[in-house]
Amino acid sequence: MLKLPTAIPDVIHLRPVLHTDLRGDFMETYQQEQYAKLGISMEFVQDNLVHSKKHVFRGLHFQLPPYEQAKLITVISGEILDFVLDMRSNSDTFLQQVRITLSAAENDQLYIPAGFAHGYYVLSENSCISYKVSKPYVPEYQAGIRWDDEQLGLAKYISNPILSNNDKKLPTLNEILSKYTF
Repeated sequence: MLKLPTAIPDVIHLRPVLHTDLRGDFMETYQQEQYAKLGISMEFVQDNLVHSKKHVFRGLHFQLPPYEQAKLITVISGEILDFVLDMRSNSDTFLQQVRITLSAAENDQLYIPAGFAHGYYVLSENSCISYKVSKPYVPEYQAGIRWDDEQLGLAKYISNPILSNNDKKLPTLNEILSKYTF
């Protein structure tokens, strides 16, 4: 397992080992003991699989307390530009971001602790993303931030994204921060 640095040490970029032979490929996408040694020691309670096409932006999403989720993202196919924003007000990296390209060709994974907003933009024609979460999805506790909020500066990386109707209605970062403390 290769552990790569990110701008926020709590956000962990991983590349599992790919074993290849004449039959094809094999890799472990999660092994509890090995991931615990890397600082990822929690129980994941739900797995999700998302297929998206080019120029789709999903996010920036998070769940409010007490249902905040840690995530382990695995890129199954394609390539994405991933965005993570630290929403933890007691953190030294409060409101700092990680922006990182993740690719299935590199077997990329990204661990995102609870208390972060997360989103991604699809760079390839199609993508498939699998992710584990530490708490179940609870619709009443779902929240998010507009992708085009000037404070985030994502517009220099994304133009004319395909958004869900819900993502089009998300509030700004300041609106979220005025309502909630993380």
